[in-house]
Amino acid sequence: MKHGFDNEKYLRIQSEHIKERISQFGNKLYLEFGGKLFDDYHASRVLPGFEPDSKLKMLMQLRDDAEIVIAISARDIEKNKVRGDLGITYDVDVLRLRSEFMDRGLMVSSVVITQYNGQASAIAFRERLERMGISVYYHYIIEGYPTNVDLICSDQGFGKNEYVKTTRPLVVITAPGPGSGKMAVCLSQLYQENQRGIKAGYAKFETFPIWSIPLKHPVNVAYEAATADLNDVNMIDPFHLEAYGKTTVNYNRDIEIFPVLNAIFEGIYGESPYKSPTDMGVNMAGFCICDDEVCAQASKDEIIRRYYTALCEFVEGKKSEDEVNRIRLLMKQMKITTDNRRTTVAARERKEKEGSHAAAIELADGTIITGHTSDLLGPCAALLLNATKHLAGIDHSVKLIPQEYIEPIQRTKTQLLHGHNPRLHTDEVLVALSMLSLKDEKCRATLQTLPQLNGCQVHVTVMLSEVDRKIFKKLGIGFTSDPQVKK
Repeated sequence: MKHGFDNEKYLRIQSEHIKERISQFGNKLYLEFGGKLFDDYHASRVLPGFEPDSKLKMLMQLRDDAEIVIAISARDIEKNKVRGDLGITYDVDVLRLRSEFMDRGLMVSSVVITQYNGQASAIAFRERLERMGISVYYHYIIEGYPTNVDLICSDQGFGKNEYVKTTRPLVVITAPGPGSGKMAVCLSQLYQENQRGIKAGYAKFETFPIWSIPLKHPVNVAYEAATADLNDVNMIDPFHLEAYGKTTVNYNRDIEIFPVLNAIFEGIYGESPYKSPTDMGVNMAGFCICDDEVCAQASKDEIIRRYYTALCEFVEGKKSEDEVNRIRLLMKQMKITTDNRRTTVAARERKEKEGSHAAAIELADGTIITGHTSDLLGPCAALLLNATKHLAGIDHSVKLIPQEYIEPIQRTKTQLLHGHNPRLHTDEVLVALSMLSLKDEKCRATLQTLPQLNGCQVHVTVMLSEVDRKIFKKLGIGFTSDPQVKK
C-alpha cells in the first residue's frame, strides 16, 4: 500500500522535540499521553506508513530517561468499565498495559487510582496490586474541580493527594482510556513537586487533531468522525492566534479548559508557562506527512468506515442516531458518499447479480475481488478463498476445499452443535485449508498469501458475525458492512 507518512522521520524528530521540552523545565517533565501508546490503528489508517506502535517505539528511544505511571479512575473500577476495542475492563487493562510496557524494557513505576472516595472496589484493586509488588497511590475527588482554583491549588486540593514518587526526567502518564484523570495526575504532581522545591513541567502528547495542518484537512475531519460519540469538534486555537498571529488547530475541550489550566498554572508557579493549548502539545506528526494526497484519501476512507460502524452499532442498539448523523454531516462537508469506497460499489453490484449477500476486497495493487453467499460458504469465507487464490495465481475455477470435506463440518455445526447456519465462516475455511495443506500444494500456497491481505479494504452487504470480524482484524483487513441483519 502507498505510504503517505514518514515513520522514521517521526520517530526521530518526535523524540528530539520531547527532549527539548524536558530541558525547558529543568529536566523534569510530566507528559500526558493521550490516545493509545501502542495498537494505534486509527493513526495507521489515516496516516498510511504510521506504524500502530510508533508512539511506543518513539518512547523506547527515551527509555533510559522515562518512567510510566498508569492512571485509572476509581469510578471506572466501580462500574467495571470496559474497553470497547478489546472487550476487557479497565482494571484488567492496567495489568495488560504494565506487562506490555515492561516486556519492551520500559519502566512502569506506579499506578494512580484517581477520583478516589473510599470505593470498596478501588481499595480491593489497590490491595491486589500491592500484593504483586506494584506501588499504588490515591488521588482524591476535589470538589469544584477544575474551576475552584483556590481550593485545587491548596493543601486541601492537590496537597491532599498522595505524592507519586518518581525518579526520572520524563514521567509519562497514560491510562486504559479517556476520563481516567491523566491531566489531573500531572497537575497534582506539579503542585506537589513545587511544594518540595522541585521545578517540573507539563506537556500533552495527543496525535489528533494535528495542529499544523488545516482545520478541514481530511485527517483532522477523520478524528472528528472517530470521536463523534464524544462530541469533539476541531477548532482554530483562538489563544494561539491572539498570542502569535498564527493559525493552528486544536479541539473544543482543550480550548474550553485552557483558561482554567492557565489559572491552575498561575496558582502553582505564580505565572503560566503557556500562552495557548497548542503550546502545551508536543505532537510533530504533521511534519512527517510525505504524501498529502495519500493521507487525504485514506482519511476519507476512514470517515466512511466510521459511518458504517456507527450505522451497524445503531442497529444493534449500541450507539445513538445522533452519532450517525454527525458523521453523515462530516461526509457532506468532505463531499464524499459511501460510493467513494470502491469495495462498497463492487459488493453491492455482486449482490445484485447473484441475488445473495456478497463481499468485496481491494488488494494492494487496486484489484477488486468479490465473493458471495452459497450453500456451502458465507460471503466472507468465499471472499477469503477467492482473494487468496488470486494472490497465489490459482485459477478461480479450482475448488480448494472439496464439497465432501465441507459437508461433514456442516453436519457437525447443525446436527451436533445445534447451529442454524450451516455455511462455513472464515475461521473454519482457514482450518480446512491448513489441514489440506499437508498434502495439497495449492492450499499451502493460498495460506502463504494471507500476510498480503494486511491493510486491504473489505465491504460486506450484511453485518458480519463476530467470528468473521475477529479474523479480519487479525489479518489486518479494514472492513465495513451494510447495517443489514442476517435473516
